[in-house]
Amino acid sequence: MSTDSAVDRTAPEADVRTVELRIEGMTCAACVGRVERKLRKLDGVDATVNLATERATVRHPAGVPVTTLVETVQKAGYGATEIRPAGAGDTGDEATSDDTALRRLRTRMAVALILFIPLADLSLAMSLVPSLRFPYWQWVVVALALPVVGWAAWPFHRTAVTNLRHGTTSMDTLVSLGVLSASAWSLGGMAFVDGRSTLTGWDAVLHPSGPLYLEVAAGVTTFVLAGRYFEARARRTAGRVMRSLAALGSDEVTLLRDGGEDRVPVGRLRVGDRFLVRPGERIAADGVVETGRAAVDTSAMTGESVPAEVGPGDPVTGGTIPSGGRLVVLAEQVGADTRLARMIAAVERAQTEKSATQRLVDRVSSVFVPVVLGLALLTVAGWLLGGAGWVGAVGPAIAVVIIACPCALGLATPTALMVATGRGAELGIFVKGHRALEATRAADTVVLDKTGTLTTGRMTVVDVAATGGDTAALLARAAAVESGSEHAIAAAIRAHAGPDVAAVEDFAALPGLGARGVVGGRTVVVGRPPDDTGPLADRVAEWEAAGHTVVAVHVDDALAGVIALADPVKESAPVAVAELVAMGLRPVLLTGDRPAAAHAVARACGIDDVVAGALPDDKVAHVRALQGTGRTVAMVGDGVNDAAALAAADLGIAVGSGTDVALEAADVVLVRDDLRVLPATVELARATMSTIRGNLWWAFGYNTAAIPVAMAGLLNPLLAGAAMALSSFLVVTNSLRLRRAASWADEALGGTRTPAGEEPTDYVEARP
Repeated sequence: MSTDSAVDRTAPEADVRTVELRIEGMTCAACVGRVERKLRKLDGVDATVNLATERATVRHPAGVPVTTLVETVQKAGYGATEIRPAGAGDTGDEATSDDTALRRLRTRMAVALILFIPLADLSLAMSLVPSLRFPYWQWVVVALALPVVGWAAWPFHRTAVTNLRHGTTSMDTLVSLGVLSASAWSLGGMAFVDGRSTLTGWDAVLHPSGPLYLEVAAGVTTFVLAGRYFEARARRTAGRVMRSLAALGSDEVTLLRDGGEDRVPVGRLRVGDRFLVRPGERIAADGVVETGRAAVDTSAMTGESVPAEVGPGDPVTGGTIPSGGRLVVLAEQVGADTRLARMIAAVERAQTEKSATQRLVDRVSSVFVPVVLGLALLTVAGWLLGGAGWVGAVGPAIAVVIIACPCALGLATPTALMVATGRGAELGIFVKGHRALEATRAADTVVLDKTGTLTTGRMTVVDVAATGGDTAALLARAAAVESGSEHAIAAAIRAHAGPDVAAVEDFAALPGLGARGVVGGRTVVVGRPPDDTGPLADRVAEWEAAGHTVVAVHVDDALAGVIALADPVKESAPVAVAELVAMGLRPVLLTGDRPAAAHAVARACGIDDVVAGALPDDKVAHVRALQGTGRTVAMVGDGVNDAAALAAADLGIAVGSGTDVALEAADVVLVRDDLRVLPATVELARATMSTIRGNLWWAFGYNTAAIPVAMAGLLNPLLAGAAMALSSFLVVTNSLRLRRAASWADEALGGTRTPAGEEPTDYVEARP
């Protein structure tokens, strides 16, 4: 088989599939690397494994069945099952499986703790107060320790044996070896050495049983189980947001067919189907309201506290809930194509993706365990050569094996990323990958589009002027052409012209310029006005001075009239821009609108740098120019004409109400209709990257500093076990702090989630 880890790029893309596998039994980054290597040995297979989520994302040729992938993982010594797409609203069996595993782990930890406490007390008492010793007290210690080192520690032993059969090692190998070594040495000491302690003072506290290390074996087992339990709880907590998002979908939908209603599973819903949504039901798919009016609660998806009123012709999003009215909706996007499904997929991809740092960690961990075992043998040899004897040599070696477990190293990055993406989803921030977080933290310039980004995007026609005086005919022709466009200006013109719109032929969108079509046999172009608007120049100048957007209508290449539109600035825009400036970022307004309108918006928002009249290519060129001066650029936009600039920028941020093209081109999607979520994104990214660096510093520094101390005999094996478990606990706890990142945003953005123990604070006062 080929060892090439990349998917065969010569194969047609249609022949390459992606599957999600749930991996059981992974304990450290070394396990991650082993699973990835085994899968990548299959021809044309590429795999990315995440320890925190216990998932593998595998891209494989159609000729490689999923059963082969599962068997490959199982042969490597781990459990594997395919994660099948759950029906909308169904969180699947994964949560139940996690709960079961958590209960089993808690039971083992509880039994170990119950037995370890009297074991440690007895060992300490017998060592410090010899007069309390009674015949065969050592065997009481054995009776208390064996259930712990046998049954409670059985998962470690089982995994270690499985790894040994496959010629590999993992963190469980170190734990099992440490526990068994301490137990075997203790039992051997009871059989061949006087088990009474001859140590006094602090040495007796650190080595309670003298040559016996049973309390060490039981303590290590208890501490590691406790660490695993809290890690599992942390992963369970971090995954709640994903399960909550998945639960927003519907299981069933009421289809309208042949004049009747048919209740069917949501998987049978197709594009073009008409379905009924009753008050209180979740909307099953993205679509457009055909009949009915209702107030739609979007808080679960976007956090918006005020329901949005919808009626015929208005778009609705799957996962939202209407109240006060029945809606008949025409499905436009179903299944995996809905906005909810794409948001969930984006967060899952972000949690699975690895940074360059994490890949380095995986490579280091793959050789870490063999190196530690070698250091343990070297420790024994060194102490024996130093004349310490076997009693003095075994203790430091056991401490080396226990203290070096690299679980903290493997959890440092994925746990932080998992918590951060979940927190982002709560705030209405959907991050598509680790690179996006890195780029957000590094950004020093924010380029903002105008319409739909800084402004509401809900434009209204405020005035019309026609060269021939017939404004009604002008509006009718413009509305007919704009019926094929999804831009905010097009929607405003259609709404102002009324429901009766003439048919358009040969429609063509002109990115950055407008739209063209044939109406009633005449070619009509709606778009940017020319520099010379002839007799309408004074009207155009007056409108532009007021900050209005001006659209020109040409009929058969002749200027027929102009339309003035107003698009108010979002209330949140000036505050958001001020926050970005306070964070050290430079805001730039980049728009295709005319200079007068652009500068009016810039003044309202507090932006000094303005580039107006920019076509899509101009926007890309300006982003490139900023990058050429050493700037790290974040581009924020929502329209088709922003897509190229979003892709060209170091970081593309799309406003969730924007077009599908913009959403696909962006690295981050903001689903809230509140621009204050933008500085919250920056703060979350900075906090995440800081947390990851802190985790890695601790994990690397801990092992680097602790192993030499253990080799020198300065670290008792019992304390080593506690320190190793504490290391993982600290990494996970540090990552969980990200759940409170940008906590001011919960109240400022109209949410209801306020951190415990804190009073709601004003957005500006709470600025970090």
